[in-house]
Amino acid sequence: MPPMATKALLFDLDGTLSETNSAHYLSWAEILEPYGYDISWEFYRDRISGRLSPEIVEDLLPDLSPEKGREIADSKEANFRERSDALEPMPGLLDFIEGWRERGVARSLVTNAPKENVIAMLSALGLEDAFEPVILADEVEAGKPDPAPYNAALKTLGVPADEAVAFEDSPSGIASSLAAGIPTVGIASTHEPEDLEHLGADLVIRDFTDPKLDAFITGC
Repeated sequence: MPPMATKALLFDLDGTLSETNSAHYLSWAEILEPYGYDISWEFYRDRISGRLSPEIVEDLLPDLSPEKGREIADSKEANFRERSDALEPMPGLLDFIEGWRERGVARSLVTNAPKENVIAMLSALGLEDAFEPVILADEVEAGKPDPAPYNAALKTLGVPADEAVAFEDSPSGIASSLAAGIPTVGIASTHEPEDLEHLGADLVIRDFTDPKLDAFITGC
């Protein structure tokens, strides 16, 4: 359990601040269809969710040139941004963030998403000024599931791992935060609660209205 003096809350973006996986799924389905993929939700969840787009393209379309792979990854992200205006915050999120802001607890965003997506999503959710710092995977040495993004957030904030709490929805994100030594809350927006528990999440919730959440953060 986190200590009483939790000093920082570290948030993933996709699937954590908003249910974005349905939009990402549609974007990937559209982009991959010309290459013979008819992706199911299970395929998306197991092979795509939480990963960096260039890695996904390299994995699924290994015969493409690097230049063509980057073009497809960029096209997919542009497709997603066109859908981002319809996104809504996870239930309870805005009140949750404001409540901990008023208590003086730092809030950071730690994401594999490209910068353009981050800007579009935070604007759509009304959270443009909610997080400092914003840690992007492509600005550190490795993305999730590597712990590098979370280690960068902790270093920037000057907060030990055991005085922070991370919020993640995907296997790669949970692996990243746990590898950094951070107590982790799993958000069951993409995967079933038991799956996130099996991955090692310290607490699993559906959204930010869960009454167990504040007690977990304060250590009560």
